[in-house]
Amino acid sequence: MSKNRPFVLSIAGFDPSGGAGVLADCKTFEQHQVYGFAIITANTIQTENEFAKIEWTDLNFVLESVEKLFANYTIKAVKIGIVPSLHYLNELVSIIKSLSPETTIIWDTILKSSTGFDFLATENQVLLTEILQQVDLITPNYNEIVKLATSSATADKIAENLSQYCSVLLKGGHNPVAIGIDYLHIEDRFFRLKPTNVLAFEKHGSGCVLSASIVANIALDQNILTACKNAKIYIENYLLSNHTKLGYHYV
Repeated sequence: MSKNRPFVLSIAGFDPSGGAGVLADCKTFEQHQVYGFAIITANTIQTENEFAKIEWTDLNFVLESVEKLFANYTIKAVKIGIVPSLHYLNELVSIIKSLSPETTIIWDTILKSSTGFDFLATENQVLLTEILQQVDLITPNYNEIVKLATSSATADKIAENLSQYCSVLLKGGHNPVAIGIDYLHIEDRFFRLKPTNVLAFEKHGSGCVLSASIVANIALDQNILTACKNAKIYIENYLLSNHTKLGYHYV
């Protein structure tokens, strides 16, 4: 174990195909030369094309694992993926902040799998706001962000509104107007992140890979804007790696 590599943590589901979840995150971490830990929130039966079944991990078991890791390591950044409820997510975020206030938390707002399985309901706006005030960045796509608000505003306006609580990277993979253009909102500023190549191949778990790349970059002392820009380059190479839905990771 290299002492020169910062520690990062993925708290997410286990996807046996390796395209999403903690397996994809740890592949991404290794390519960025950070040391990745993983805690599983759910075990799944799935492929890149089909989601069959999920079994959630008991919250107390997950919290004990978080406590154990933070008691033994200085973890610079955490990515949180699929969770069964906002209560579950709030408990995770709260314990991380209590154990290590300086740790950066990124919530990859996975509300539905790419194969169509619903994970999380977000109707409790009070609890959602409490969570957003504790995390540093969320990474929704255009379909997900509209479920994070009760208003009928546009995705761009919702992202702007949510940025009063935390930074928001509105991913452009489902952008109905300009495919592939991401919008990063940091407080009262926003940045337009253009793709270098829009002729990419669809990949299972691409959102997981992007957020894991951002986590790794932040652990390497990049600010949020630089981390998101570099992660966009990484994910574009990943999307171009082959014609299948299971991509290849490269150094």
